[in-house]
Amino acid sequence: MNDLIVDSIQDIKGKNIVKLDLRRLGDGPADFFIICEGTSTTQVKAIADNIHKRLREEFGVSPNHIEGTKSALWVCIDYFNTVVHVFHPETRTFYELEDLWSDASVTQYDSL
Repeated sequence: MNDLIVDSIQDIKGKNIVKLDLRRLGDGPADFFIICEGTSTTQVKAIADNIHKRLREEFGVSPNHIEGTKSALWVCIDYFNTVVHVFHPETRTFYELEDLWSDASVTQYDSL
């Protein structure tokens, strides 16, 4: 599922894609965070929409919850074990999720 999420982000030219593996942390809210950014609110929403569409169509999976689609500065898609954070660049810098979970194992992906 995580590979399809990353592929869905790359489809819409998402940037600075990272996966945080939180499994070895005792207080992690999920097994994985996948974090990326779009260069505009339009792109942020398009990335989130593509993730939702492809997981539903290809895996029959719907998220537990989606938050932030109206402002599209930070869209959070909760798939229980994996939580996807799609940020506008300034919002990502402000919240610094990677720094908050700096003990996690990090995998970086190429932006296409």
